[in-house]
Amino acid sequence: MKNILVPVGSSENGINNLKYAINFASISGGTVYLININKEYARIGGIEEVDQFELYKSGKLLSNIINSVNAKGIKVITKPIKGDPFVAIKKISKEFDIDLVITSPQSVEINDKVYLGTITAKLLKQTEIPLLIVPKNYLFRKFDSILVAFKNGHFEKENVLSPIYDMVSIFKSKINLLQVITPETTDEQLKIDQDLLDIKSTLTTTKNATTFQGVLEHFQSHDPDILCVIRRKRGFFKKLWEKNRVLKRDFHTSIPLLILSGNL
Repeated sequence: MKNILVPVGSSENGINNLKYAINFASISGGTVYLININKEYARIGGIEEVDQFELYKSGKLLSNIINSVNAKGIKVITKPIKGDPFVAIKKISKEFDIDLVITSPQSVEINDKVYLGTITAKLLKQTEIPLLIVPKNYLFRKFDSILVAFKNGHFEKENVLSPIYDMVSIFKSKINLLQVITPETTDEQLKIDQDLLDIKSTLTTTKNATTFQGVLEHFQSHDPDILCVIRRKRGFFKKLWEKNRVLKRDFHTSIPLLILSGNL
């Protein structure tokens, strides 16, 4: 995880996420890309042009954030970006070979009932890049223990689990697997890929109505530093495909959440 992208929409979340990314990069030896994407336009002479004042505000926001943080010798590259946020993130991720995106559960909206806000939810749906969602004001700590929760233990897509392998290598993390068997689970889904079994420290199997209920039941006993789940239409985030947000009643966590993109 050498290249880390931190998209920001406000100073408060931006400062916290940048601090987190810098601490992460200080161990992984990575570079941090701090961006603010502005999609405001002004029509001049019949030609749509980016409002330069809005771009100035984006640059000012990034400067305020980076000046509020001790970079600890980590290379932090700032970029105010114009255009559609999700198209821009895909383009930047490809250009700079981004390995990980660090963001907040809610980028703009403040709603106690919502876990993933609209922008973060759309980002989750529209990118294949691993996302690390960091709770507000959460302080970085080394990932000694990672709980990987899933229903389907088979991954058709290549390199889905690469971030887990990287964290084992970087942080010497202990990997605890939690397979949740629900009424929808098929015999084929019960099989766990050998690549995942090879790095496990423990494997727990549980039967619950939903995958999230299984996590709630076993979360305290594992006491992880980070929770890892797989993005699938019929997994944790099936509500995400119905509405571009996730309510806390459907899923939430008080620790950093690593989301990997599995086969849909």
